[in-house]
Amino acid sequence: MTHDLLTALRPLLTAEASAEAPASGTEPADLEQAVWLRLLERLDADGPPLDPPGWLRRAVRSEARRSRRTARLERPYGAEPADHTERDPADLVLAAARRRALRDAVRRLPGRCPGLIEALLSPKDLTYREIAGELGMSQGSLGPERSRCLGCLRRLLTSEVAAREGRG
Repeated sequence: MTHDLLTALRPLLTAEASAEAPASGTEPADLEQAVWLRLLERLDADGPPLDPPGWLRRAVRSEARRSRRTARLERPYGAEPADHTERDPADLVLAAARRRALRDAVRRLPGRCPGLIEALLSPKDLTYREIAGELGMSQGSLGPERSRCLGCLRRLLTSEVAAREGRG
């Protein structure tokens, strides 16, 4: 049943993601992956939606809005330049703690994400072709997979930072 549902929804998802992607500033494949993930999580938790096409359309629009919000809120860090050579010992300790927190979060990611992010963070500065060969995946799927994995990592780190901050 699940396979039939996914097969039936594939053309609709492709069309909806292609229509919403330009306005959201993301790739259609990234929207598709996010919606497939939401659908699979829903199927696992609650079973199939009552109106699968309607649910799928709402999910695509919701993911597109989330993508727009994320793009609008993201700003590059300005406090830690790569060529900064004179560092205070406190800065070194904080930087090491951030690297440890990042590596810990990467290990908790689902699926192939830990291996992909570790390859991207590798000091060897691997090319996409080398990473794809190392992970046994096609080079063309690396970009969408990387985007999905970074989104998961971003959500994981955001929830941890929000949970640590005191309220009131």
